[in-house]
Amino acid sequence: MGARRITGTPGVYRVETVIEKPTSTEAEQKLLVPGLRSGHYLYFFGMHVLTPAFMEILAWQLAAAIEPRTVTLSTALDELSRHEQYLALENSQRRYDIGSRYGLLMAQMVLALSGHDREDVIYQVLEPVANR
Repeated sequence: MGARRITGTPGVYRVETVIEKPTSTEAEQKLLVPGLRSGHYLYFFGMHVLTPAFMEILAWQLAAAIEPRTVTLSTALDELSRHEQYLALENSQRRYDIGSRYGLLMAQMVLALSGHDREDVIYQVLEPVANR
């Protein structure tokens, strides 16, 4: 992901380019991020909050594609970065693999326990254990 830091907002970047699984040469040429040392690049994973424009771009790309398999979320995200502000947040917290067993559940639990309803969440989780 090629991006630029947003001044005055630590850890927030404006995405300029999205390339899925770039080669090292492609990354060196197209994914430079001012402020990161040479050979270091941004990548993203996890949750996206997308505007309706993303779905419009995806639909347009699918309609225009001769072979639908050539359209990927990455190509649509790259196009989105040229049409509207697409931001990324640097996050150094623990990562949860939602593709692994209980990964989605763990991610949801961590999110729920960090919110305003923490006490209620704890009660709801412990109640079935206590009544067993």
